[in-house]
Amino acid sequence: MANTQQLWFLGPQSVETRQVNCPEPDADMVRVRTHCSAVSAGTEMLVYRGELPQDLALDAVLDNMQESPTYPLQYGYASVGTIDAVGANIALELLGKRVFGFAPHASHFLCAPAGLIPIPDEVAFEDAAFLANMETAVNLAQDGQALIGESLLVLGQGVVGLLLTGLLARFPLSKLVCVDGIQARRERAQALGASAVFAPQQAGAIAAALGEQGADLIFELSGAPQALNLAIDLSGYGSRIIIGSWYGSKSAAIALGGKAHRNRLQISTSQVSSIAPALSARWTKARRFDVAWEMLMALQPSQWVDSRCHIGDAATLYKKIHKTPESVTQALFTYQ
Repeated sequence: MANTQQLWFLGPQSVETRQVNCPEPDADMVRVRTHCSAVSAGTEMLVYRGELPQDLALDAVLDNMQESPTYPLQYGYASVGTIDAVGANIALELLGKRVFGFAPHASHFLCAPAGLIPIPDEVAFEDAAFLANMETAVNLAQDGQALIGESLLVLGQGVVGLLLTGLLARFPLSKLVCVDGIQARRERAQALGASAVFAPQQAGAIAAALGEQGADLIFELSGAPQALNLAIDLSGYGSRIIIGSWYGSKSAAIALGGKAHRNRLQISTSQVSSIAPALSARWTKARRFDVAWEMLMALQPSQWVDSRCHIGDAATLYKKIHKTPESVTQALFTYQ
């Protein structure tokens, strides 16, 4: 039996770390000792701020997130570590294997082997912690279906936005324009290969960079519902807008009566829990994860980790992200 530290959300802007006993795994389970877990400054902050919709499960497919968001609750979905105990029916060869798990923040967790993803030898733990967000970025790129020579606009350069920018920079595009309100994120986007970067208030300069036809394809990843109006303003006739943000319980008035109507815009949502119907005949989650690992090795996003925090100091970290989001690109909880 292991002495385990777990993070619990008690209510809006209230968290605590609990010490509990993590039992030995049942016959068909394994126990993972967590090396680190990635903090989502997007979705996770909805939990911290009490902005989750009450009529929706925490996740569409993950078994440990099928309940409605009622406090107190555990959350997190990007843990990496080593299998340190196995059940009676599990091969001993799994002991010591490095794995990724969609598990809440905790120093140890129990899981069936089928719920874990082996980490390739070439991938460091801190890069592996980006797997969930990289899968999201790959899914966004597939949903967008960018064409050669197109002009693309990415609104929001948080971690998912940066990962997507890194992927799209490998495409033979005409333009890749990125927008974010935080200068450090704009600089990272530029380094990844964006052709131009702007702050949201520079709408005129963004429009000039895109040209008279506007953007062919726009990704809205800012987490701010009002950014949809900026996406509409920067679109052209027949432009496609992919909404990758999860706004939670937030809503905003969207101007659909003007350009959105006359420009015959295609506005669609993207969500990583499933494979797009148009791709499902040939793509599986496993195939998409293979691509995600390949892209993690190419981009090595652990370079963006600018905050490492012991799980016991979680309250301080969440308060920092809440009050000064510009100070953190990617935070990791550590457990040693």
